[in-house]
Amino acid sequence: MTQTSSGRVSREKRGAITLLGLNRPEKRNAFDLDLLNDLCLAYGEFDGDSEARVALIHAHGDHFTAGLDLASVAAEFAAGWQIPTGGCDPWGVFGGPRVSKPVIVAAVGYCYTVGIELMLASDINLCASNTRFAQMEVQRGIMPFGGATLRLHQRAGWANAMRWLLTGDEFDAHEAYRLGLVQEVVASEDLMPRALRLAERVAAQAPLGVQATLASARQAVRDGEVAAAASLHPNVVRLMASEDAQEGLRAMQERRPGDFKGR
Repeated sequence: MTQTSSGRVSREKRGAITLLGLNRPEKRNAFDLDLLNDLCLAYGEFDGDSEARVALIHAHGDHFTAGLDLASVAAEFAAGWQIPTGGCDPWGVFGGPRVSKPVIVAAVGYCYTVGIELMLASDINLCASNTRFAQMEVQRGIMPFGGATLRLHQRAGWANAMRWLLTGDEFDAHEAYRLGLVQEVVASEDLMPRALRLAERVAAQAPLGVQATLASARQAVRDGEVAAAASLHPNVVRLMASEDAQEGLRAMQERRPGDFKGR
């Protein structure tokens, strides 16, 4: 296990799992420019790490994030904030590259605005039972611009999404589960252990197969089912020729877990 801290986001490696921790607890992890930029860079490091198979996003302190620190970021966004060089776009809407590997989010306490949008752009989400959510931009004279208007209605249905986007009202963990924003709600003390177990399950699978599955599903959302279907056969042919596919067959025949190398 290795652990480092660079700026606003802590980095920790536990085998094939990369833990990225939002680390501005004195401000309830509200996103200022430093936190925005450092999270992008941390995503880029994770994507470029050949040993990392899954990322787990969590928070230091009692709250996942209180949202954007508007006083800090308003001028930069008005001027056209961009993903820093070497980073990946955690929200998938700001024009930078996206990570090619799975991302799991574990939220607790406040999870406002860009925190919800970070979850919508991630692949699996969990939250503690005390988590409170709000997409409150309309109460501040602006609109959501980190992906909520693009994705929440896909996840929750049109009227469910508009109920929360157009009022900015707060909702609880059980409503987040009903909406499909989170896949599991657990006690606060169980959140990180459960998230780590789930990350371990993902990391234990064949990484080429996991990444191809993720890419195919994303293509279906982005380009439509027909375009994604056209890519299935060549991707399957490529995967079947991999060492991992041969190992998967041997493991099945020998009735044991596969030992995948990502080759």
